[in-house]
Amino acid sequence: MTAIQLRTAATTRTLLTCAAVAAPVWTVVSLAQAATREGFDITRHPLSALSNGEFGWLQILNFLVCGVLTVVGSVGLRRVVGGWAPRLVLVNGIGMVAAGLFTMDPGGGFPVGAPDVPTLTWHSYGHMLAGTVAFGALIAACYVLGRRFGKAGNRRDAVLSRIAGTALLVGDGWATTGGQAGSLTLAVGAITAMLWVAYVAARYRD
Repeated sequence: MTAIQLRTAATTRTLLTCAAVAAPVWTVVSLAQAATREGFDITRHPLSALSNGEFGWLQILNFLVCGVLTVVGSVGLRRVVGGWAPRLVLVNGIGMVAAGLFTMDPGGGFPVGAPDVPTLTWHSYGHMLAGTVAFGALIAACYVLGRRFGKAGNRRDAVLSRIAGTALLVGDGWATTGGQAGSLTLAVGAITAMLWVAYVAARYRD
């Protein structure tokens, strides 16, 4: 390989590393807060609610940092995958950044002392819109990757990719319609889909 090719390959690996670490970082930071912050109940409160309260800045930063890592990582995916999947991952990353900038309103008794029914403000509507865009793009990315793997004869990854997308589709739908423990199913679906994209990026990195 020439020096230019070596530098390009190294840059691509760095970009893919960003995509590979974004989801694990977001997951660990979110679940650590969910387990330790007073009054938070993952069966009642979405992980986005952690952006409120004394330590809300941590979840806001979590959204921003991981969103930027996802955006940067999408460039690496574009180099090795091409097609629509990297573009959808890019939109997902932008949605994460927007979700960090536009926070949810306190509600459901979290943070402690918050009313059960939140008073929805413009930034809460902004957060819901950002989440809708981010989740929609992530679901689509999983299905597009599933189709790509299927065409390549990789049946295992094709099935797993579709499972990841379906997990988020069902989890989001259940939460949106007010299903019991909807915030938990949403968290499981979102984390599953995010970690799948991270796995794909890590695999191409190697």
